[in-house]
Amino acid sequence: MAGSDPPSSPLAARLSPDHRETSGFMSPTAVAHDTSGDNPFREDAHDGAEHGENGADATPSQQHEDGERSQQSPSPEQKARPQRYHGAAKPASRTGAPQYKLQAKITGLERTGRKDPILRFDVHTNLPRFRTTQFRDVRRTHSEFVKLADHLISSSPEAMVPAVPPPLTSAGAGTDEDEARVKASLQRWLNYVCSNDVLIRDEEMVLFVESDFGYSPMVRRKQPATGVRRKVIKQFAPPPDDTPELQDARPVVKLFYLGTMEAGQKVDRVVKARRSLGLAESDLGVKLGQMHVQETHPGLRNAYRKLGKTIQTTGDYHAAQGTAEATTIGDPLQYHSSDAFIVKETLTNRHILLRDLLQAQQSTKSKLAATDRLKAATSVKRDKVDEALNALDEARSTESYLTQKTQRVTANLVQERRRWFTRTAADMRQSIREYVLRQIEAERRTLATLEMVRPDIRAIDSSGGLSRLGRESHPAARRASLAASQGPKGDAWSGVPRRPDGLNRSISGSMVSTVGEADEDDDAAEGEPERGGARAARSVAVASPGGALEGLKEEDDDDRIDAKNAASRLATSTF
Repeated sequence: MAGSDPPSSPLAARLSPDHRETSGFMSPTAVAHDTSGDNPFREDAHDGAEHGENGADATPSQQHEDGERSQQSPSPEQKARPQRYHGAAKPASRTGAPQYKLQAKITGLERTGRKDPILRFDVHTNLPRFRTTQFRDVRRTHSEFVKLADHLISSSPEAMVPAVPPPLTSAGAGTDEDEARVKASLQRWLNYVCSNDVLIRDEEMVLFVESDFGYSPMVRRKQPATGVRRKVIKQFAPPPDDTPELQDARPVVKLFYLGTMEAGQKVDRVVKARRSLGLAESDLGVKLGQMHVQETHPGLRNAYRKLGKTIQTTGDYHAAQGTAEATTIGDPLQYHSSDAFIVKETLTNRHILLRDLLQAQQSTKSKLAATDRLKAATSVKRDKVDEALNALDEARSTESYLTQKTQRVTANLVQERRRWFTRTAADMRQSIREYVLRQIEAERRTLATLEMVRPDIRAIDSSGGLSRLGRESHPAARRASLAASQGPKGDAWSGVPRRPDGLNRSISGSMVSTVGEADEDDDAAEGEPERGGARAARSVAVASPGGALEGLKEEDDDDRIDAKNAASRLATSTF
């Protein structure tokens, strides 16, 4: 019987201790050690052991002569062995290896109405798969870029492919700013894809560049899990992960994705509100300008007309400011939200791969247990043995394939994560900086427009209109200043300086001016010494010469927080 002779059984022969040692279980991202096949390190170690045995019997002089001969010329054995086993040839092979590169430069953007824009670019490469090294005036539509990105995302789980920028910005189709921004964003996308060693070796990159009549992926790959199955997998806790850098990355990326999406929606509401404000101001300016028709006073009539035009212009500026907000901060937030979503899904694909590896390990373990039960059985049929061994070999090959793939994906994603964090932080800083500069520029432009109507407001009457507010004297003749109202010293509505105690007078109505009390004290000192002394003491205790409390340090006007200093700093700040 087959079970009476275990050593001669094919199951026992194939499940020998040497054979079973290779079926150990490893963690999902543990380094795999190949125990079969050609191993150059094992040959080197074996050759070193042979040389060590021969050198142990040689004398020191013979060892010295052998060392000199080995340094002068290689031995026949070294010539016969492959070049990769020579220790001295390794640096030369590394430096002599070609550095493969792929460079693409966008040269133009073509728009025809609302159709998909066409981008023209040149390509330079030294990859051996391409027909030639240079490709001039390659024309691809924006939708073809999207097709390439979708293929790269599905076929390269170890790379974080950036999202394709939108074909239209908030600056408006047909404007120079829109064309410049679309070209710059797609150029950054091409630079990243062409600098990735994994992506440039994809076969679809060759088809994307060399295709003469448009581009469409030859092989359509899908995500490892889609639809309801993907949603169900996301509901479970993530699998065990011994790479903390990637384990902590997905929650951060998800928060960034949700935060940028919510911030982009709020910026859209701000933009709509600012555009509505611009329309309302334009309407107000038109109606205010129409009031000069029925006004009989010449100065007020002129002020109505000029003020209406100024408010109408300010409304147009606010509408343009809303467009600038949507372009500088709204579009980047929406793009980074879609980019973070792709990164999050890439990390989710790695979790799915880890789950598949755990299932493969469990399958290998169950198949091995089944073969152990067959081995211990008293009678075993040959067909069952072959079936069990084939299932075990298939399970082991699947586990080995998934282990190697997991190691490759994990090692690449660690580097990709660092690059993505650095690139995203730099892009967000640049977008925020540009947004702040555009806001300051818009506010300065609005302020300069309001400055233009100031002489007309002062020219309403002969006394200067609003220019005499807060001044000591009210001159009969108007002394208007055409200098900017917002300067380093604050606002200056006219050439007449403000009273030094103008702000202190409004602190408290119970505060008595020291100037009047000093005069009364001088008169009382001659007639009533006691009463005058008490009043002087009370005045010293209550008020100081500046009208403030005794012993309390007066706040400097330059550091006071009010609208005047805020406008002054806005007018004089530089970036």
